[in-house]
Amino acid sequence: VVFLKIMDPRNHSTVTEFILAGLTEQPELQLPLFFLFLGIYMVTVVGNLGMITLIGLSSHLHTPMYYFLSSLSFIDLCHSTVITPKMLLNFVTEKNIISYNECMTQLYFFSIFAIAECHMLAAMAYDRYVAICNPLLYDVTMSYYKCFQLTVGVYILAITGSTIHTGFMLRLLFCNTNVVNHYFCDLFPLLELSCSSIHINQLLVLVLSAFNILTPALAILVSYIFILSSILQIHSTEGRSKAFSTCSSHISAVAVFFGSAAFMYLQPSSVSSMDQGKVSSVFYTCIVPMLNPLIYRSVILLKVILWYQKIV
Repeated sequence: VVFLKIMDPRNHSTVTEFILAGLTEQPELQLPLFFLFLGIYMVTVVGNLGMITLIGLSSHLHTPMYYFLSSLSFIDLCHSTVITPKMLLNFVTEKNIISYNECMTQLYFFSIFAIAECHMLAAMAYDRYVAICNPLLYDVTMSYYKCFQLTVGVYILAITGSTIHTGFMLRLLFCNTNVVNHYFCDLFPLLELSCSSIHINQLLVLVLSAFNILTPALAILVSYIFILSSILQIHSTEGRSKAFSTCSSHISAVAVFFGSAAFMYLQPSSVSSMDQGKVSSVFYTCIVPMLNPLIYRSVILLKVILWYQKIV
């Protein structure tokens, strides 16, 4: 296979195809990992599609909380689908080759759904804040139009951030070395291969990652400070338990996703620690999309049980 193409009369060559190194180079682990991640992906697809279908078909779940939850399930499904199928090929092929255009496309859509998840989790925290701290104004504050605005805002931020990242990546030249030390086309592994100056790209990664990770995380933290304060003022044990139950699932999802994403993108040394970054990436590209439907399942089951008790 020819990987290099002559680009100008000065005999400079640029990479037109990349080889994804994958999670491990140990042959004895390839097949077990293939079945492991195939199982994870199947659970992710079934869980998130089931969540979207259940919320869509159940009229008593047509509330802002479940509207955002179905949006999160859609993001998780797309996020995993952008990464996992190509990752699975890495376990069953000798060389997992991806063209330059496919690599940039994967980077673009991965960035969209990763950024969208950050801001969608923040929107969900705001929804819980209004529900617990201002319950009498909940229906007015979290109207359908408001939910739609928040969702559109999430995708505007996601598409803008992804376009900036990918646009500046397209300006770089990749010379000779074409082995991406990762299982998908991510920012830091690609920057490591560039023979152009990457200072602007590194700065953009840190600035945009700080905005898209720290800003939603701070919004979530502030929301839960107010939520906790309101919960502590509830006198009945049943009321406190119900309030905590609606927030515990969201807190679990936030902790896993933001923790692994921050470890990868908010470290100045990330370019030189790709092996550790792979492990961190597995959490927010594969594990979190699988876990979210499982985490929120108890909330939906509680809602269904309460609804059933009312009609019976």
